[in-house]
Amino acid sequence: MTDRALAVVRAGALTTVQDAGRPGHAHLGVPRSGALDRPAADLVNRLVGNPPGAAVLETTLDGCAVRPRSTVMVAVAGAPCRVTVDGRPAAWGAPVRVPAGALLDVGPAVSGVRAYLGVSGGVAVEPVLGSRSTDLLSGLGPPPLTDGTVLPLGRPTGGHARVDVAPQPAPPDELVLRVTLGPRDGWFTPGAVRTFVSRPFSVSSASNRIGLRTEGPALERARPGELPSEGMVLGAVQVPPDGRPVVFLADHPTTGGYPVIAVVRAADLPAAAQAVPGTPVLFVAVRRR
Repeated sequence: MTDRALAVVRAGALTTVQDAGRPGHAHLGVPRSGALDRPAADLVNRLVGNPPGAAVLETTLDGCAVRPRSTVMVAVAGAPCRVTVDGRPAAWGAPVRVPAGALLDVGPAVSGVRAYLGVSGGVAVEPVLGSRSTDLLSGLGPPPLTDGTVLPLGRPTGGHARVDVAPQPAPPDELVLRVTLGPRDGWFTPGAVRTFVSRPFSVSSASNRIGLRTEGPALERARPGELPSEGMVLGAVQVPPDGRPVVFLADHPTTGGYPVIAVVRAADLPAAAQAVPGTPVLFVAVRRR
């Protein structure tokens, strides 16, 4: 076995190919997509010496198992989990050499939600609109992995410095999201806006790559009806008729008609990718820049 490829033995609940995404296509109705926890994806690429933005695997909750057809360097980061090579413990958050034909198993998340598996050379599926990312909303990119899928790998370039280990934040026990109010906060009563930025919510089990859904107090509108559809951005906090805020993540729709009460700072969104259902959520208002 000498070819550059990765055979999927256990796909897990939801494992997708992700890179830096495909920004700049919202006018075509195409979401940004890309890794939800971008710092973790960037870290595994640095650990194996890949260029920034190389495609990695993003797992959800229960990991995955793969078998490389040639010797590769791999790294796992994001949600802490047990990593084994042919049943023997291997390092998490550090580069690991996996021989051709060996079974690399990324176990269930001990905490957090999404683990990232980087492989030297990167996953080399065919790009669509400049990205190899799976987009669950539009269906662009490769489909979610299934048992038996074979993924091509690129050739290691050797021109990018590899790191041996790097610190990374733990999954949040409490998700604090800084928000800028607007553009449609005027659609809600003053009491609802105060509730939004002062009362705790929690992460709903219905959350996915499209949006982090919340449970908690319903936000009361000050006016009836719905808006004409308007553009949506990453981090927009949309409030559907049930009054529970939804934070738009990487696979979010590019337009929507429910009012957006606020927008989350981009720097806070990676933590949202690792917040398990039931995690307390606090929205903290910051001044417009």
